[in-house]
Amino acid sequence: MRENISDLIAFLMVARERSFTRAAAQLGVSQSALSHTVRGLEERLGVRLLTRTTRSVAPTQAGERLLRTAGPRLDEIEAELEGLSEFREKPAGTIRITAGDHVTETVLWPKLARFLPDFPDIKVEIALDQALTNIVEQRFDAGVRLGEQVAKDMIAVRISSDVRFAVVGAPSYFANRPFPTTPQDLVGHSCINLRLQTLGGLYAWEFERDGREMAVRVDGQLVFNGIFQVLNAALDGFGLAHVPQDIAQSHIAAGRLIRVLEDWCPPWSGYHLYYPSRRQSSAAFKLIVEALRHQDRGVPGPQANS
Repeated sequence: MRENISDLIAFLMVARERSFTRAAAQLGVSQSALSHTVRGLEERLGVRLLTRTTRSVAPTQAGERLLRTAGPRLDEIEAELEGLSEFREKPAGTIRITAGDHVTETVLWPKLARFLPDFPDIKVEIALDQALTNIVEQRFDAGVRLGEQVAKDMIAVRISSDVRFAVVGAPSYFANRPFPTTPQDLVGHSCINLRLQTLGGLYAWEFERDGREMAVRVDGQLVFNGIFQVLNAALDGFGLAHVPQDIAQSHIAAGRLIRVLEDWCPPWSGYHLYYPSRRQSSAAFKLIVEALRHQDRGVPGPQANS
């Protein structure tokens, strides 16, 4: 029984990651040892749980059933064990958060840098991803996204003030080009795209004015998966960038960047930390939430989206 539980955990990690390599890295074992463990479980059960090819790994029908039924139960046990940390004299545990690079640099890290020295037994892992990661499937404790993007049936805690974006370009870029006056004009410009890692697509630039919302698919020579690289490319004159205003403001003030379409870029609801409403919160997680919570007067606390 004990051997089956250990091997089941190994199988679940491979099934969720769809990769022996990534699962082995998560578990801290060799790929060959992990493959041997899963094969042993399949032999004892008498069924094949995974379909293996040279390029991919996927659960069989039996594997999908085991993943669907046993996975959540083991997650509940793990959450309960983590919950026992509240009885420790000092809160402990690892908190995994998925977030974009902008909010990590400007909100998460500044707050965590003040918080963590007082709680040496709390560990934090932040995975950078611009897209809407499924935090339940990927086994994250929480995610961070702009308010409008928070998934349904999640508890949302505001952790920043409103965020405004800006479309900017270097003076050298505009030397022989007209300023765009509407979002549609962007199709005639070279724009620096942002790749959404999880979804794999390119981010469509979003605009709003007088209640009219618009998303524009832009094109250009460069694509990055980090917002700071997008900004740097704009500074070097390679095209227009759509970036958070706070990271561009000093360059705009110094004349290194020119802002356009300002009246099409209203403030957006700020960043929110979100997590499943059914999550059994550990003492460590509760402390992280409070450390990150935005303190502006009049901002509501946790709320369940519907």
